[in-house]
Amino acid sequence: MSAPDLVTAIVATYDVWMRTVDEIGPVLAEHRLTPATFQALWAIDPDEQPPSMKALAGRLHCNAPNLTFVSNQLADRGLVERAVDPADRRSRVLVLTAKGRQVRAEVIRAALEKTPLAALDDGELRQLLTLLNRVLLPG
Repeated sequence: MSAPDLVTAIVATYDVWMRTVDEIGPVLAEHRLTPATFQALWAIDPDEQPPSMKALAGRLHCNAPNLTFVSNQLADRGLVERAVDPADRRSRVLVLTAKGRQVRAEVIRAALEKTPLAALDDGELRQLLTLLNRVLLPG
């Protein structure tokens, strides 16, 4: 791939995300979420064990102070609670509250409906996923 093509691909990837966030702006505003708090809420999967602060910072590619700021906002809105990590009592995990689960589901549903990627058919989405997995997954 040429450098201009790589730049175009990066810009397009960023644009898809920013358009998605713009489109769901009213839903985020309704719940007093920012793009950063939305991303953090999305990264806490209710079907998995609650992530440690360290693990969540890794998922979000941010440092501990940034995650503390974001998690404080989520806790202030009643969407998460901090708890002792049962695997490491020195660490804290973020646990979705019932309200957090409901809000998370609502904003994710809005994102999936409003993203420009929703215009792709199943075959195109599978093709895109194959390419994204190729660059994101090791090996």
